[in-house]
Amino acid sequence: MNIRKVTENDIPQLHRLLQQVLTVHHEGRPDLFKGNCTKYSNEELTILLKDEHCPVFGAFDENGILLGHAFCVVEIYQNHNIMTDRKTLYIDDICVDENARGQHVGKSLYEFVRSYAKENGFYNITLNVWSCNPSAVAFYQAMGLQPYKIGMETIL
Repeated sequence: MNIRKVTENDIPQLHRLLQQVLTVHHEGRPDLFKGNCTKYSNEELTILLKDEHCPVFGAFDENGILLGHAFCVVEIYQNHNIMTDRKTLYIDDICVDENARGQHVGKSLYEFVRSYAKENGFYNITLNVWSCNPSAVAFYQAMGLQPYKIGMETIL
């Protein structure tokens, strides 16, 4: 498995995995997530992949097939009124192809992102996970992540 930054040439494969993520979210919360749509257009992905504050990493097999991705966002707090100065790497989206699950792709991707964050002076890594996705919650806990805030709602 080779983990590297994703390029424009990988956009069709990104769409395949983004669709899998959307399906999980739509099935878990159809009141919030639309089905049969895309998170990003090709143009939006092209711009995103060039943004140094939004690194996107992909895990590829020996044939160049995308097995998983991690969309990240650099968040910098500096001279904030109430927050301490720090640089956070937020994982906006992580997905392992449903056909590659059980092959440690997710663990490898997370460890790569963690190493990237350490090497680049980040204070922490954060992410959000939907409670309707218990397998993702269990995965992140197994990777050592702990809740640092809890989102709550009431549906009216």
